[in-house]
Amino acid sequence: MAFQPPMQQPPPFHGPPAEPPGPPRPAVVLGLRARQWVLVAATLGCLYALVGGVALVSATQSLTREPTGAELQTAARAEVARRWRAWPAARIFPDRIAYEVQRGRTEYAGRAGIAPESDCAASVDPPVAAVLARNGCRAVLRATYVDEIQGVAVTVGVAVFADAPTADRALRETPPDPDGTPVRNSVRAAAFPGTAAARFTDPARQDSTADRGGPYVVLTSSGETDGRPAASVAERRPNLPFAVAPQLARQIAHTLGAQAMPDCSSREWKC
Repeated sequence: MAFQPPMQQPPPFHGPPAEPPGPPRPAVVLGLRARQWVLVAATLGCLYALVGGVALVSATQSLTREPTGAELQTAARAEVARRWRAWPAARIFPDRIAYEVQRGRTEYAGRAGIAPESDCAASVDPPVAAVLARNGCRAVLRATYVDEIQGVAVTVGVAVFADAPTADRALRETPPDPDGTPVRNSVRAAAFPGTAAARFTDPARQDSTADRGGPYVVLTSSGETDGRPAASVAERRPNLPFAVAPQLARQIAHTLGAQAMPDCSSREWKC
């Protein structure tokens, strides 16, 4: 009998061969894949750049455009309101101021001196001080003038307020002086030693006036330079000897309160 080799058993079947592993699946964050997040970031960057560009153009146009009429008016009012601090005292109270006397003749009042800036209560009579305080007075500036023949002294007081309507209200509320002398409802006299106004004190005040320019109320008290007490005058004298006072007040009030055309290139202006 011939020899037969043993039959070999087929290898066990394990199914089809396994496929090689593929690339990893992309990560997903908040429902978006990385490539989608890149597109989102790029879109946002473009939007930010667009917004920034619009803002830059707007700012450039705002800085280079001409101011509007309303802006010019605001700047003009603000410049007027700053004058009492921004201007030198000699600009508020000039060395000489012209005034008219009888027959249209022009004379000049000379400044005797400028008093230090003071609070509102210290520079005026109590009835006026109450009005100034009620309306928010910020300060009072004073100077004294003497007429050309040096017979009359005039103390001019500038009361400072926040704006023109407030100053106008204060002017209307200021009580007038009663008939007779002395003055009781005005600015206190400011005497200056060594000048023609050296003897002009409160008891010598015989006449008073009040005016306004912008946010400023301008008060005056007048008397004779020889210092004679107003109480020694038998009756209130006609205003003619003191006609210089309202003219000085009107000019100072006009200069302080007149609005000028804004010059945005000047350091004096804030446009």
